[in-house]
Amino acid sequence: MEGLAPYMPYIWLGFAVVMAVCEAATTQLVSVWFVVGAICAAITTIFTGSIIIQSLVFVFVSLIALIVTKPLVKKFKQSHEKVNTNSDRLIGQVGVVLHSIDDPQSIGQVKVMGEIWSARSDYAPIAKNERIKVLAIEGVKLLVEPAQ
Repeated sequence: MEGLAPYMPYIWLGFAVVMAVCEAATTQLVSVWFVVGAICAAITTIFTGSIIIQSLVFVFVSLIALIVTKPLVKKFKQSHEKVNTNSDRLIGQVGVVLHSIDDPQSIGQVKVMGEIWSARSDYAPIAKNERIKVLAIEGVKLLVEPAQ
């Protein structure tokens, strides 16, 4: 292992670059802590040639970075969790049944805001030409109820 000591700064920096590339290639924070740990381990090579100490610095700094930033990451992920789509504007809108919804397991067809959608309802049956209100979107189907 002592034969590696002169190359360890390059190995740690190379590892930091690889982890940074992995981080850049993902949409989640998965390896940024290892980048910080590897850079600190590379700096440690200035003070000691012990690979064990460098590895301990890497693990310790990576763990501390993870613990310190975890609340920030959690807060960031929660604020970006829900991805709205154009279809979300249909929720709460009123439409009309084109093909009746006979029971909760059957699929009918409704027209809402000029668009035709497949729909189901826990409030079935809902007859053709009755007005409905959109409660939610489940995949490519609307969950509807009779409009008041």
